[in-house]
Amino acid sequence: MQLRSIVFFLLVSLSLNASIAEAALQPWHTLTPVQQQALAPLAGNWNTLTERQQTRFLVMAKKYPHLDSAQKERFHERLEQWSKLTPEQRKRVREKYKALNKVPPEKRDQIKQMVREQNTAPSSQPASAPAAPNR
Repeated sequence: MQLRSIVFFLLVSLSLNASIAEAALQPWHTLTPVQQQALAPLAGNWNTLTERQQTRFLVMAKKYPHLDSAQKERFHERLEQWSKLTPEQRKRVREKYKALNKVPPEKRDQIKQMVREQNTAPSSQPASAPAAPNR
């Protein structure tokens, strides 16, 4: 799991929330089919999320139908990664986000670019097990 990808996802999700009002909790079964498709990786723990968290994710789900297939795949991957984090890991990610917000915008852009480059760089670590021979 790439914590940097999750941090980036959190940055995007929290930036969408700046002006969102709190809404009532919505059980999973009350979501529209489009919302359920967009938020499918969260289905297992949707009903445990707070009102604020649900509202944030519902705002992101509105943009889902307008994404291309690669963006949809990345969106789902990041939602899945986020849903697998423990509460402590989520707390650390949020703290990193808050710290990043205190950095001047120019420096923040440099940090984001550096993270993107690290996430796309090929791994220099050797494989843990040799590949099985072809038969």
